[in-house]
Formats: sequence, structure tokens, C-alpha cells
Amino acid sequence: MPEFLTLLPPDQARDKLLSHLAAPKIDPESIDVVQALGRFTASDTFAPHPLPDFQRTTVDGYAVRAKDTFGASDSLPAYLDLIGEVPMGDTPSFEIGVGQCALIHTGGMLPKGADAAVMIEYTQHIVGAERRSAPTQTEIEIFKSVADGENVIRIGEDVAQGQLVIPKGTLIRPAEIGGLMALGFKSINVAKKPRVGLISTGDEVIEPGQAPRPGQVRDINSYTLGALVEKSGGAAVRYGIFSDQFEVLKEAAAKALSECDLVIITAGSSASTRDMTADVIRTLGEPGVLVHGINTRPGKPTILGVCNGKAVIGLPGNPVSALVNGYLFIVPVIEKCLGALPKPKATIQAKLTVNLPSQAGREDWWPVRLLPSPFGRGQGEGFSAEPIFGKSNLIFTLASADGLLRIHPDATGLSAGEMVEVMLV
Repeated sequence: MPEFLTLLPPDQARDKLLSHLAAPKIDPESIDVVQALGRFTASDTFAPHPLPDFQRTTVDGYAVRAKDTFGASDSLPAYLDLIGEVPMGDTPSFEIGVGQCALIHTGGMLPKGADAAVMIEYTQHIVGAERRSAPTQTEIEIFKSVADGENVIRIGEDVAQGQLVIPKGTLIRPAEIGGLMALGFKSINVAKKPRVGLISTGDEVIEPGQAPRPGQVRDINSYTLGALVEKSGGAAVRYGIFSDQFEVLKEAAAKALSECDLVIITAGSSASTRDMTADVIRTLGEPGVLVHGINTRPGKPTILGVCNGKAVIGLPGNPVSALVNGYLFIVPVIEKCLGALPKPKATIQAKLTVNLPSQAGREDWWPVRLLPSPFGRGQGEGFSAEPIFGKSNLIFTLASADGLLRIHPDATGLSAGEMVEVMLV
């Protein structure tokens, strides 16, 4: 087994890897907006018109001139003549004059002359008022004054015409899809998914559908990492399982590198595999291996390389090590290929249930299970973080986890009862 004489901290190793990658050349494709969930925009999107493009109310009630309600209260209401009802989905045919109002429903277009809306809860009908010359005239009694613009959405209050609404590199979520639909977009330019080649190695590794003989194990890594690639916005391309032979692995890696934007090689458990993976990466292009060994647990033997502008990453064969380091190194490379805007990772604060030891100078990542705290959320302790103890070749230690807990390399451990930050996975 090789000696790791120079171990880089994960953050430093990741920065070194990303700095050697070629500037992303975003290859756009136009797709239907309804199919765009989880994709990244390839260009800036601007509003073709204001939203909304007409004044509308946010409540059920009466469209009014705000000045006609000033001073209205329970003891001294205002009285307005009801002149009609605003049709939904159409322009009102009348205009609100002095002392007048119109029935309006949520989302209805504000008539000309009106500048506010009174909620129906603060009103009352009065039919056939004696003081009116027209005994069939309906009056509305107003018990609450409103200000100019109250309960109304102005033209362009959401977005103005020409406004940048979705910048290039934005992850499209349900809200973005709703916004695009509101502006009438049928299609959107998104970045093509970067192709990520996945190579499994090891004489003992077989396909999941095969029945293993004694000493054989089913391939896990190309499927867990493939799922992580897809979740992160990439397209996983599995090249299969290759024996621990240099020329065989070199040929497979060269083919993957020519066809993909990123190549991942996961090692078997034979003693020579890590050295061989590094040697293969060195043959694929310049500058080759950048980092051979990360000061972290799990995943110390991780190899980071760049060959002719493309990342080539060698990960340990142990499934937990491979997947944890996939979050640390594969996801950032995919995001760079997509031109993704920086965004915070999904995390949650939780109370640690037990003491966790650590070695100073090394960054540790622990899978944890999140449990509802008996104290509840009111005291800022909504969840407890329960570490899941297990070796790095036990995939279900990670499958049963809700997130990963990082122990900073400056720490020598964490104490039970500490509030910790858990990265959700």
C-alpha cells in the first residue's frame, strides 16, 4: 500500500482541482419549460412584459378610491354606492367615481378610478337607503379605511418589463417554472448535462445482477456515484468493470476521457490498484495527478487529476468513502461544468447525542441520523444528530443516514450536547 506523504485538506484539494479545469464552455439546448426542473439555465432570462401587466386585487371585497374611505371606523362608517361587479378575466366596463365602489374578487382587475380594495369582512350591504333618491340603490357601509394601493398589486410589482428574472447558471426549481409560465415562456435554454464517465475496477467486482462466488462483491460505486451525478445535473455514463491490469484500465480511461467531461475511477481492494490508477491518470494528459491523498476520513486515498482540461478523479473502492468524497469533489466539478451559480448547501442545526473523537489536523465526516428532539423546535433544538458507526465498506451505514456531520480539522472532536451543522444528503 502506498505511503501518503503529502495530504491536502479537502477544501485546499478541491480548490486546486477546480483551478486547473478549463473554463466552462456552456453548450445550450432549448427544452420545454415543463421539462426543465433540476436543470441549469444556459443564458440570462429577461421579462418580456411587466408582471402583473394590470392592477389587480389580492382580496375579496370592494374596489374603491382610498380617499373615500379615510376616517372610516366601526363607530363612523363611510357609505359608498355600489355600481357593479368586476368580471373575472375581463376588463371592467365602468369607472369608479367619487363615492362609488364595485364588488371585486381576488385577482380581479381594478377598475379605472379605483386605487385600493376594502376586504369584504369590513363591509356591510344597505339596500334601499332612505336618504337616496333611488330607493333601489345599494349602498356599502365601510368600517375600515384603506390607503392608496392597499390590497392591490401594481403593474410590474412582481417584475418590470426587461428585468433580469433568472440569471445564467440558475438551478431551475418549481418556483422558476411557475415564474416562466407566468411570463408566457414555453421553452428555456439550459446547459447540456455534462457527461460523467464511471469506471469500476477490481478482479473481485461483478455486476449487481450476478450471483457472487466466495470472495466476489457486487459493484456498488458506479451506481451510487451515477445517482449522485444525475442528482447534481450530470449524465452518468457507465463503462463497466475492468480488471486490475494497467493497459486495460488505461484504454478504458482514455476512451471515457475522449467521450466525457469528467471521468471517475473507483478502485478495487487489491493492494496495487491505487498506484495503478494514479499511473493511468498520468498517461492521459497534462498536468495529470494534482493530489494523491486527502487529509480526511473516510477517503484518504482519493486521487484528483486534470488531463487536458478535464477532471479525472480516483476514488476508494469502499462505498462510503467513495460516496462521501463524491459529495466533496464530484459535485463541485459538475457544477463548474454547468456554469452553476454558487449556492449554499442544504444544512440543518442539530444537537449531537454522543461524544465524537477526531484527530487534530484531519477532517472527519460522520454519517448521522436526525431524530426529533424531545425539547421541540421552540428552544432551537428541533433535531438530535445521532452518529451511525460503521466501517467505510458498509453501504447501509450511509443509506440509513439523513446527513453528514463535518468535524473541522482544527478540532479534536465534538462533545455530546453540542449544536452541530449537518449537511443533508
